[in-house]
Order: sequence, then C-alpha cells, then structure tokens
Amino acid sequence: MNEFKTLEPEDAMHRKHLQEIPDQSSNVTTSFTWGWDSSKTSELLSGMGVSTLEKEDVDSENIPQELLPILGHSQSPQRKRHKSKGNDKDFVIIRRPKLNRETCPGVSWDCLPDELLLGIFHCLCLPELLRVSGVCKRWYCLAFDESLWQSLDLTGRNLHPDVTARLLSRGVIAFRCQRSFMEQPLVEHFSSFRVQHMDLSNSVINVSALHGILSECFKLQNLSLESLQLSDPIVNQLAQNSNLVRLNLSGCWGFSESALKTLLSSCSRLDELNLSWCFEFTEKHVQVAVAHVSKTVTQLNLSGYRKNLQKSDLCTLIRRCPNLVHLDLSDSIMLKTDCFPEFFHLHYLQHLSLSRCYDIIPETLLELGEIPTLKTLQVFGIVPDDTLQLLREALPHLQINCAYFTTIARPTVASQKNQEIWGIKCRLALTKPSCP
Repeated sequence: MNEFKTLEPEDAMHRKHLQEIPDQSSNVTTSFTWGWDSSKTSELLSGMGVSTLEKEDVDSENIPQELLPILGHSQSPQRKRHKSKGNDKDFVIIRRPKLNRETCPGVSWDCLPDELLLGIFHCLCLPELLRVSGVCKRWYCLAFDESLWQSLDLTGRNLHPDVTARLLSRGVIAFRCQRSFMEQPLVEHFSSFRVQHMDLSNSVINVSALHGILSECFKLQNLSLESLQLSDPIVNQLAQNSNLVRLNLSGCWGFSESALKTLLSSCSRLDELNLSWCFEFTEKHVQVAVAHVSKTVTQLNLSGYRKNLQKSDLCTLIRRCPNLVHLDLSDSIMLKTDCFPEFFHLHYLQHLSLSRCYDIIPETLLELGEIPTLKTLQVFGIVPDDTLQLLREALPHLQINCAYFTTIARPTVASQKNQEIWGIKCRLALTKPSCP
C-alpha cells in the first residue's frame, strides 16, 4: 500500500501560505485565513491516488422526485463510483446512498387511524367500496365493517342467494332488493341477521332460498314480499318476528289458512297489513284474516276478494279493529249499501276505498259523507264521469278518487323513484350515478 507523508505545518510547501497564530494569552487580535489554493486540491489528491467527483450545483440526490420540478432541477442520473488509474489497492470515493423515502416529510396511508379511514370509506358507493377492499388485508377488514353496511340496495340484480346472505351477515339493517333474481337454492349456513327493514317485492326468488334467508331474520319490523311465492314454512318462520309493524303480502300465494292464522296471531304489534289480491286466497283465508288480525292495526288492505269477502266478514273486522284509520275493500262485489252503517263504528276512519264494488248505488255514497272523520273516498268504477263532479260538489269536504293505488304497508310510493324504503334511504347501491 502506498505510504503517505504526514503534512506538518512546518512543511515548506505550506509554510508560505500560513500566518502566525498568536498566543491565546496575547492581547493582540490578529485575523488569519487559510491561504490554501482550492485548485491544488485535485493535484494533491491525485498524488495520493484518490480521484474527486465534480461538484454539483445542488445536491439533489436526496430530494424527493415529486419536489424536483418545483425546485427547478432535473433528476440527476445515478453516478457510478470513480476509480483512479492506479493499482487495485487505490482508494475510491463512492456516492452516498439515498435516504429512505419513509423518512421524508409526508403522511402515509398506513399512518391513518381506523376511524379516519372508515370516514373516508363512508363516502364511497358500493362498487368503489368493493374495489378498495382488495388493496390489503387491513382495508378489507375496514371495508366490510358493519358501520358501513347499515343499508344496502341491490334492486334489479341477478344475485346468488349465498352472496346475498353473506352481505346481510355484515350487519345490514335496511335491505332493498326489488325486481331481483335469486333462482338457486341457499347452500351455506349463516348466523342470525340484524336486518330490520326488508323489501323483496316483485322479485324471482327460489322458495328454498327465501326460506333460508328469512329463517335467519328475527328482528324484522318492516317486510314486503309482494308478488312472491311463499310456503307454510316461510309464513311460520315470519311468525318468529314478533316486532313486525308493517307487513306487505300483496299478490303472494302458496300458504294455507292455518299458516296465516299462526302468523297473524303472533304479530301483536302490527300497524299496517296488506293482504290484497293474494292468489288462491279462499273464503277461509278471508275469515281467518278478519278474525285474527291484530287489534293494533290502523291500516288494512283486503281488496281483490270479490265474492270471498262477505258483509259478515266486514262486521267481524270492524268489531276486532275499531281503530282503523285507512281501510281498502276494493273489488269486493258482495258489499252493498247496507254495509254503510258499519263504517260509522270506526271513529278514526279517514281513508276509505270501495272501488269497483259494483252493487253500491252511486246516490247512496252521500251517506258516507256524514262520517265526521272521513277525508278521502275512492270509488273508481262506481260513479260515472258525468256524476263524479256532482258528487264532489255535494261532498266538498272529501277528496274523491284522488289516488289510484294504495300505499298501505308498501315500502316505496309508486310516484316516487328513489332508493327509500319506508322513509329509510339505502346508502350502498349499485345504481349510484357517481359510480360507473
């Protein structure tokens, strides 16, 4: 190895460049400077077997790349180590390594607390939320946190029952799934769901799959199964939901009168019940309905039973439910004018529908105007158009034929196109406009 001579201040080469440094005890203040010529640095180091690197204007090798355009410096290429032309034992100078980017100022996603990430995820729609769940394990757990899955809308989708049940197990409270398809049976077993408001109206759902989903629901308060095929096990399972307040079974079929009796006898808190136009609904079904409907019901729809609803059934119903506010008996052709006195026993009646009860004489409708609490009267198909205006003039305090469809126990008003069920807006939906 090359040996280097120690450079002492007395060396003749340096002596002429140095000034005498006074003793610290001296009172004379003498300024001094190093007179070393910087141009001799390269010459000295070359004599020592060491090469030097050219000085850069700005040491940008540790500046983050995103800040270089702001500072006006282009990223310097990575420099190779330089080596003198001496033997292999010569000294070398190597560029120092870049600092770890994590030591640079800034905020990492990993540093954000769970509460803040949940707040960000809460602003995402369903497709975006499912997309971020695949980033990492932590984001997956946060994306499926039950606080983000309070309400879910899968309207108009072709769904697998197991996937639907898996989503419900995330803690969904309000579930809207109108006009959807679930034709496969439920295979997996799931624990109890927390869903309280469910709308499956006008869907095509396998009976086995529907039973599997409803068998895990024990906290239902609002339920709509309009136009669905049911079974006795399904109806008996619904009886386990003693907290039902609104129940819509309009257009359903496939259950016996004994199952209906079990259901109505168990739901002691019902406020709205829609049993209109149920297929295969016999006269016995009607008798069971009026005899076992909860006394707490204030809104009832028993329309569409033509000859199966008799005057005696109406009398039984009014005695059992004296607090009715909204009553729809449309398309019951066995009801005639002699039934009108029964309506006067309903001291809270505000809305009455007798549409297409063709045996009612139009002139006798004036008697109904004497019910002190009555506000609306629907008599479509009974009063001709030329007589309707005369009836309205005779009963100016009533709104006559103001609504074509009933809203009893239905989750969404027909005239409103939104993602609400019983006034609850579903936040997670696949149809949100902001999501492609």
